[in-house]
Amino acid sequence: MERTEIVLDKNRRGELQLFSDEKKAGLMSIAIIDRRLVVYHTEVDEAFEGRGFAKILLEKLVSHARENAMKIVPLCPYVNAQFHRHPDTYADVWFKKTV
Repeated sequence: MERTEIVLDKNRRGELQLFSDEKKAGLMSIAIIDRRLVVYHTEVDEAFEGRGFAKILLEKLVSHARENAMKIVPLCPYVNAQFHRHPDTYADVWFKKTV
């Protein structure tokens, strides 16, 4: 069984962690800055690869952003690629810098 947990330090930096059978299977390095959820990196332990865990992390990240009226800054290559592949799915949470 999988579960996720967000762990932040006092500076609001930390991880979205994914556990499978109580073993840490993956994570997203994140920070909350103002009303933005910045995601830097997604990682799944190689023992858990091929099980869709990166997608589970992404879904939890997006769900958290929607529940808390936040925008996501997708600096992570995986998240950035998913946002570009499915722009309509993530339009409501995607922070796009306007000049």
